[in-house]
Amino acid sequence: MKSALITKPFECKTVDNLEKPSIKPNEVLVKIKRIGLCGSDLNTFRGKNPMVTYPRIPGHEAAGEIVELGSEVDSSKYTIGDKVSILPYTNCGKCASCVIGRTNACQNNKTLGVQQDGALCEYKAVPFEKIINGVSDLEFSEIAMVEPLAVGFHAAKRAEIEEGEFVLSFGCGLVGLGAIAGAARRGARVIAVDIDDAKIALAKECGAEFAINSSKTDLAQSVLEITGEHGPRACIEAIGLPVTYKAAVDLVSFAGRVVYVGYASTPVDFETKYFVMKEIQIRGARNADLEDFVEVLKTVRDGNIPIKKLITKEVSVEETGEALEFWSENPAKVSKIIVSFDL
Repeated sequence: MKSALITKPFECKTVDNLEKPSIKPNEVLVKIKRIGLCGSDLNTFRGKNPMVTYPRIPGHEAAGEIVELGSEVDSSKYTIGDKVSILPYTNCGKCASCVIGRTNACQNNKTLGVQQDGALCEYKAVPFEKIINGVSDLEFSEIAMVEPLAVGFHAAKRAEIEEGEFVLSFGCGLVGLGAIAGAARRGARVIAVDIDDAKIALAKECGAEFAINSSKTDLAQSVLEITGEHGPRACIEAIGLPVTYKAAVDLVSFAGRVVYVGYASTPVDFETKYFVMKEIQIRGARNADLEDFVEVLKTVRDGNIPIKKLITKEVSVEETGEALEFWSENPAKVSKIIVSFDL
């Protein structure tokens, strides 16, 4: 079985001698067709992902087709030949998050490609509960884009947006674009913020009503002008920089909501007085759940996410290492790299 394998920081090899997995009674075997490379895969390649040990098969943004069903899998719901996406997270069912139904935030989660080997291999055995089918109308490359967009949709859900509210989203990468599209779907007047004009243009196609290049414009002044001096009712941080972590608190309106989905790699010094003075709510957003995947698929089918425009390029499995090296050296030039098993 062929796979890409990150053996150590800045070394990614193609191997073709892995054993094809055999499935358990509750699993299906998926022939992987496309994998989207994620920021977590890039950090694994760079040696900056503290949750990863080496060697590691990367990849959790997966698209493929079912080729085998376990004996306990309902063949009326899952059929050989189905195109599928995969929920790449685990949940223990026992931790504080799981017992209240917030399984996406499971304390013992092991995401594919991070705490366990991922799906950048020819075949992957997957518990049937983690299979998302009913996507036969989409191309495999489109299906592979659903997971990162769903993470953004989950952040928008965590913001509890009401129709007509101003919502500011920091970052127009894939997760940020998901947050923008998710907020717009909930009726928000979305303000997209980035430092790259091309990504800002994509944000407007995903539903942003306003767009600000913060490297060219006074961000605070522009936001106050747009929102009638109040500030946005919600801010979603999808970059993971200390400066945007702080800006979200600074710019959000009084009695507003801040949602963090990006990880800041260094500690952040907050003016904590704003927490109290503004009586704001600060929330994290982790992973996504089935509802978020479903909402992304609806939005894509409605034509409100130009999903093909979000793909920077497709590469073969053998080119995975070169693609990660290119992304590492040119982060501003990459929106999404798709690895294809058909090239």
